[in-house]
Amino acid sequence: MFLIIVVFYDFFESYKTLKFTISNKKMSIKKYIYILFLFSCVVAFSQVNESKKIEIKGVVKGKENSQPISGVQVSATSGGFVFTNAFGEYKIKVMLGDDLLFESPEFETVQYRVINNEDVDVLVEGYDTGIRKRGTLNKSKSVLHKAYLDSANQYKKDDLGKSIDYIRVSLEQLNKIGNNKERSESFSLLGEIYQYHKQYDLAIDNYKESLEAEESLKTQILLGNAYVLNKEYKNAENQFQKLVNNRKLTAYQRIQIYEGLGDAYKGLQNANKAVANYANGLKVAKEEIISPKVTDLNTKIAEAYAEANQAEEAQEYFDNSLQSAEKEAPQKSLEVKDRAADFYSKNSLYDKEIELRKKSLDELNLLKRTKKEEDKTLGNVKDNPITSQRINYKIANTLIVQDKLDEAIPYLEKSITDAANDDDLVVQKDATRKLSEVYDNKGDYEKALDSYKKYAAVVDTLYARKEQEISRAERLSKQIRAKQNRITGLEKDKELTESKYSLAKTKQDLYTTTTKKQQLLIYALIFGLILFGLASFFFYRSNKQQKLANNLLALKSLRSQMNPHFIFNALNSVNNYISKNDERSANRFLSEFSTLMRAVLENSEEDFIPLSKELELLELYVKLEHSRFSDKFNYSIYIDNYIDIDSFKIPPMLLQPYIENAIWHGLRYKEEQGFLNINLKQKNKDALEVIIEDNGIGRKKSAVLKTENQKKQRSKGMGNIKKRVAILNEMYKDKVTVQIQDLYEDESGTKVILTLKKD
Repeated sequence: MFLIIVVFYDFFESYKTLKFTISNKKMSIKKYIYILFLFSCVVAFSQVNESKKIEIKGVVKGKENSQPISGVQVSATSGGFVFTNAFGEYKIKVMLGDDLLFESPEFETVQYRVINNEDVDVLVEGYDTGIRKRGTLNKSKSVLHKAYLDSANQYKKDDLGKSIDYIRVSLEQLNKIGNNKERSESFSLLGEIYQYHKQYDLAIDNYKESLEAEESLKTQILLGNAYVLNKEYKNAENQFQKLVNNRKLTAYQRIQIYEGLGDAYKGLQNANKAVANYANGLKVAKEEIISPKVTDLNTKIAEAYAEANQAEEAQEYFDNSLQSAEKEAPQKSLEVKDRAADFYSKNSLYDKEIELRKKSLDELNLLKRTKKEEDKTLGNVKDNPITSQRINYKIANTLIVQDKLDEAIPYLEKSITDAANDDDLVVQKDATRKLSEVYDNKGDYEKALDSYKKYAAVVDTLYARKEQEISRAERLSKQIRAKQNRITGLEKDKELTESKYSLAKTKQDLYTTTTKKQQLLIYALIFGLILFGLASFFFYRSNKQQKLANNLLALKSLRSQMNPHFIFNALNSVNNYISKNDERSANRFLSEFSTLMRAVLENSEEDFIPLSKELELLELYVKLEHSRFSDKFNYSIYIDNYIDIDSFKIPPMLLQPYIENAIWHGLRYKEEQGFLNINLKQKNKDALEVIIEDNGIGRKKSAVLKTENQKKQRSKGMGNIKKRVAILNEMYKDKVTVQIQDLYEDESGTKVILTLKKD
């Protein structure tokens, strides 16, 4: 173990040393070796832990009759588990301090802490009456399951999350002890909960899960209705068709199936089949005197005829529906009146519509006066569309269609007031906008403007509320999905539990047949992996170090080279001064040239020098060139005042080749006097730009004028500088970038932009 730690430490230190030289492409190789090495260490460590385990054995049997109990699961917190054999015996490898758990449906779980290697025997009290006790336990579990479902049903409308949690807990209990009927009930209720909250796809999935556990006519009908609500009309038709001839159906279930088929055909735009199935359901409802369904089916037949543009038949059934609704609960009566009034409005029967809506208003007001506490169903705008503000709004719309604007205004005002009291922003918005339009049509523009301002304010409030509702809906959706995933996970756990006994026995058999040779083979394989990992690592490190050494050597060689073309021409200039007997100029030039050459040689050992020092060398170099070609160009060196020159470093003589190219290949061939500008600008706090501009003949014309020898010299000089930049960027992570472009649109002049980053 100590060797592994030492090797790992050496690996880590080496990784830090070479980190700056590793490219992104090569990093994947090192990661692979690193992961392989760690994997070997983990496996080796696990084998060391395995060697620390001790073997515990014992027997599980009844206390009163010493009857052995087979199939008991014995598990340890360190991960091992076995089952007792036919004699109640077991053997398991554990570590000191482990907790042993003895689990079986025949008795409550027993826990034991391992403190030594002594045998552990378990005596179960009352095992001779185990079957009776287990039956009692199942009965108590069944009662508890019923309680969970009752609680889920109780929170169905008010707290979706808590309702789903109760279903999940019931399923967790059923995974231990339960039957398919109870599982079917849990999933069916979960489907109803999702359906109530309009999560129809989840409702369908859970109804199907319920039917897989156990067939149920109730759940099959619920599944068909969920298909209709989810607009899967073809699936709904197939589902109800399978049930229509079932002889076990009650009268009410038969009505539900005919009604469901009618809804499916209505969704499929088949009015004739829809009416036929509604009529079959209506016939059964009348025979069995099921009044609520008589009202519902009359209304649905009327609406089916209305969609098929058979107004006379539709009106007949609406009349029947209204007549039967008078005997129903107030809310049912109001709903039928509203649907009938909508039909009258669509068919321009405005007087009948208004009369019916006014009657609905009277019934609503009567209900509010006779009840001390307003009925929750009537007061909930979300669940109940039949409210006074909506009825008043619809009456006003009908009056506006008839151009009775003055009569419509009080209804709109009443609708706005009631909507504000009930916090019904949707109706308040629509009614306020409509009132503004009415005033506008009447020519009362002041009131129209005032109403429109109120409308705009309501729209802003409604928009903000809608955003909040969308946010809440998203959170609720995530919550629902998470809870459903947990329930799905329970089902997978159940499947795993059912196969646990057979898999565990197979695992136990495989484990007991493992020989020492196989263990030695594993150890040899681990040792081989470690050796391979170490060899790969050292090979990789050696390769990287060699590459680094080569780069350093190449960089040193490149930076020690100065363009011999410049040296040759400088010496010619000295010779020219001597031939002209201009001893003073020759001495001055030779002195400055020797200063430059000395600085170049001194800096050739450095990767980077201070920027201020490099600028001094460049100024000296440009001065020498200008003394030779004073009639060809003037120059300027400008440094931004904000630049902290001392904080930047630059590779020595990195800029000189670009300046030399500007003078020799651009400005030297220019007929009139040109300029050379060298500007240093702060790009950001960590980088600056060196811009070299000349208005020479340009790169294209210069290439035409060059001799073959000049082309070779420039190619070699620029090639060297490119290599230097490439090596520096590889070693120091893109420290230098260079861009070269034409200065003017006619391709004359040249601009070099060199970006230098801080360390």
